[in-house]
Amino acid sequence: MTGMASFGVEIGLEWLLPCPDDFRSRVEGLLTSAARGADLRALSCYGLGPNQLNRLAKVVDGFQHQGSDLSPLSPFRLGVMGSGTLDLLVPQLVGSALRHGINLKCVSAPFGQIAQQAFDPASTLNKGHCDAVLLALGHRDLPLSQAGETEGYDSVAASLDFVRGLRNALREHGGAVVIVQTLPEPNEPLFGHFDARHSASLLARVRAFNQALIAEIADSVDILLDVAAIAHTVGTGNWFSLAEWNLAKLPVSMACQPLYADHVARVIGAMRGQARRCLVLDLDNTLWSGIIGDDGLDGIRLGQGDPVGEAHLAVQHYALALYHRGVVLAVCSKNEEGTARQVFREHPDMILREEHIAVFQANWSDKASNIRAIAQELSLGLSSFVFLDDNPAERAAVRQHLPEVAVPELPEDSSFYTRVLAAAGYFEAIGFSAEDAARTAFYRDNARRVQLQEASDDLDSYLASLDMEIHFAPFDSVGRERIVQLINKSNQFNLTTRRYTVVEVDAMIKDPAHATLQVRLKDRFGDNGMISTIVLREDPLSGAPDTWQIDLWLMSCRVLGRRVEDAVLNEMCRLARARGIRWLEGIYIPSDRNMMVRDHYARLGFEALGAQETGETRWRWATDKLRPEAPMRILNGQSVGSRLD
Repeated sequence: MTGMASFGVEIGLEWLLPCPDDFRSRVEGLLTSAARGADLRALSCYGLGPNQLNRLAKVVDGFQHQGSDLSPLSPFRLGVMGSGTLDLLVPQLVGSALRHGINLKCVSAPFGQIAQQAFDPASTLNKGHCDAVLLALGHRDLPLSQAGETEGYDSVAASLDFVRGLRNALREHGGAVVIVQTLPEPNEPLFGHFDARHSASLLARVRAFNQALIAEIADSVDILLDVAAIAHTVGTGNWFSLAEWNLAKLPVSMACQPLYADHVARVIGAMRGQARRCLVLDLDNTLWSGIIGDDGLDGIRLGQGDPVGEAHLAVQHYALALYHRGVVLAVCSKNEEGTARQVFREHPDMILREEHIAVFQANWSDKASNIRAIAQELSLGLSSFVFLDDNPAERAAVRQHLPEVAVPELPEDSSFYTRVLAAAGYFEAIGFSAEDAARTAFYRDNARRVQLQEASDDLDSYLASLDMEIHFAPFDSVGRERIVQLINKSNQFNLTTRRYTVVEVDAMIKDPAHATLQVRLKDRFGDNGMISTIVLREDPLSGAPDTWQIDLWLMSCRVLGRRVEDAVLNEMCRLARARGIRWLEGIYIPSDRNMMVRDHYARLGFEALGAQETGETRWRWATDKLRPEAPMRILNGQSVGSRLD
């Protein structure tokens, strides 16, 4: 079998709308589009099969060769190496990456040259300037496939050693993060139901390998792609086609390649900060069955003992689990606010409560306008949002007016709402830190700050009332995960929009030619966490001596308007003077999303050094000058100073 029997459609992308009938003509229209990147992404957000993804990939390849501007898509170079024939998979990856905001360029290893490509410093992959390498191995590439074990030989350990060697070599010679996948379990048992218990069976070896690999990856900079879990979801008999392996050495059946490619693209999107951060929930017939305004508190269906009520309860359980892993929850409903809040406060079977909701929009305005208001209050871009609504008309309206917002297509049966939302992978994570878990509190507290600012008479009194405390420290291994996250997801307050991998950040930590800062902020409402990262390097744009270039300066939009940038600039000057640096040089590289900081250096008083034809502007600052700061306590490394006015 090569079908996708576990899903309602062949390729298993059930959260997406079906491919439109005019797909081919719309692809042709891309050639004359003025917004190619946005239009490519919009067209990729359908349930596309292999042929449609191939067609999109050809268009992307043409644009890449022409050097076309595909913003707002983020460029990414992916090395691809592994089992069997991967040439047919590459277009699926390129087409699927568009859906996750990525302009993907693949560098493929020649067939059958896994070890050669990893261990040769001059190989295609190691010289390919890859941001990451997809190590797509199967059990046939490893000693696991040996029929038996000789005395003293452990095929699981040998397989782990081999994969570890590949990963280390790719990082050492190519400087790339490795995306390494677990192995799908074989579908041909040797001992029947005793297979999992007998160490000689391939199934037992594959499971042991996967468990050990997962534990090992957890302590490394590499990233796990859990292919075993994906194959389980669709059935291993569907995942791997014996006929297609014998015919063309396909490691994943053609029917499953769009699903596999989507999962790879999710991981790449998460590496580039494209994962969603906020789930906006409709209420009536989404969190409960019925219309609260008509049916009343006693008339809606929610809770145990009722199959419909249990289905909606499952949605709430899943939303609450997302909340605890750092996804922000908001409400967007056409309802009277008091009536809607009553369910959260008084219904005994409600799992979600008001304290879990960062912003509560219940009124009679259109939902697109309400989602915009939620985004403004949370200081989040619309591309961070997922909107869950049972009503097809409301879903269509939000898709039309807010194309940046992800809107999963839901079936009529509410029992499948949770499964569809989970399967879509909008909130993909490549790591999880204490700061991630606290993110919901960050945004809830930020909404309270917005309310305080609106009630304050002037900015100075508002800033003084916040009782801010700012902490500066160099990059370190403890903050590394959040640093990489900020670098790759910050688009608006980002002067250069340069992206760095965890491998490159590790190199900066050790390189004396770089100076780095991670900045954290607290106030009376709570901890904002890490809100800014700075990279300074000894490579001045002008070539002048005693000068540092501000290679990277980015900040979270949550803290805009609090004059944090003045304190950050002063700390850069303090750090520079300690190393005998007299000048800082900054560059603004325009993108379609960072126009808000176009005049950043001018506002701070930097001296203009000139503009380039590309729109870049260059600026200089003397490190013996200081900016007036907002009232805040300054914590520098382990030493504590006070600059309270």
